[in-house]
Amino acid sequence: MSEYDETTYDETDATGADATAEDEAYGTDTTVAETEEVFDLDGDGVADNTITADGMTLVDSNGDGQADAVAYDYDGDGASDEILVDTDGDGSFESAIYDTDGDGLVDTIESDTNGDGIVDQVSYDSDGDGYVNQVSTDTNGDGAVDVVATDYDGDGLVDEVEIDSDADGLVDAALVDSDADGFLDTAYTEATPAGDSFQPPNGQVI
Repeated sequence: MSEYDETTYDETDATGADATAEDEAYGTDTTVAETEEVFDLDGDGVADNTITADGMTLVDSNGDGQADAVAYDYDGDGASDEILVDTDGDGSFESAIYDTDGDGLVDTIESDTNGDGIVDQVSYDSDGDGYVNQVSTDTNGDGAVDVVATDYDGDGLVDEVEIDSDADGLVDAALVDSDADGFLDTAYTEATPAGDSFQPPNGQVI
């Protein structure tokens, strides 16, 4: 579901949503281009209009003459290291997309989901396969992660959701897909550490 503190969550294992969904939402082309980088922010299959100068690229995805994203190539290798995206067209950047290791693939997406100017969700590609597998979210705006969703096996489905409901940095409840059928079917809490089974009526809860 990004200011993140000293939580005990393991961000090295793997999480949350299918990066395909993230890529479609932000429409970034995550491959390194040898000549000119191509962007498709709206995911329509048509390359967006761009203007590049001095390591900065302005991207206009809808042809209105206004930049919907700004991409920066800090090391001059032809691939963007940081992309700031205005997803709702309000003139403010809600998301920042990073290639932190320079492999040409997005590995971190920081998002302001409620428009308050503060990052409250960070999505990670922790295993370097080009797909987001962990999403950490601050749902109550206190600056600390309280929900972490993880896709451990890379199938694009959430395998576990960890919840810190009292902001103590410890997991108070976890929802787990114990049989890998795409449904979070087991709940573990402090009160019921052995786990209670349930079947969400509409599939996964996120």
